[in-house]
Amino acid sequence: MPAPPPIAFRWIRELAAPYLRGYRPVAEQSASLCGFWFLTRSKGVKSPGRGKNVRLGFFVGYILRAEEFAFLAPEPPECAVWVVAAPARGTLHRRLLARPESLLRRTFGYIRLLTHRPPRFSFHAEETAVMVRHTSMREWPPSKYEHFSRNFFIETLAWLVRSGVVRKLPAELAVLAARPKR
Repeated sequence: MPAPPPIAFRWIRELAAPYLRGYRPVAEQSASLCGFWFLTRSKGVKSPGRGKNVRLGFFVGYILRAEEFAFLAPEPPECAVWVVAAPARGTLHRRLLARPESLLRRTFGYIRLLTHRPPRFSFHAEETAVMVRHTSMREWPPSKYEHFSRNFFIETLAWLVRSGVVRKLPAELAVLAARPKR
């Protein structure tokens, strides 16, 4: 299969900024992904017992290769937006996912009610990409990638804002940072 045409993505930062105020944009351009991570601003928070840096926020961009995202069964190239909570199975990840009333489980239940038509959000409790909405661009003419992607990203980001998860995620990281060190 020939490689897909290069996808312009720098415009995503400006598009997503009003929805993800207070999150730090970090460009991602690899063989598998291109787009932006929008991460909470708390720095230096470590996941207790794991020794890895915590990453919490959102990814907005494109899946270019399926191998790293087999759990999504993607058909690249794809538009994708997800809530990221890393490391998977770390303290913060468990806090956000373990209990039925945890933030991301409650949010997923609510956001599924908002999205009546495909593509709907999917939930992945064992992954760092926890709540994911994605759609293939294979049927789109390359000349329309940016136009159709903008619509997809705006709609998805608006649902995330409406659900309250954009406002509530930084507080979850602050709780972790305030915990006494062991």
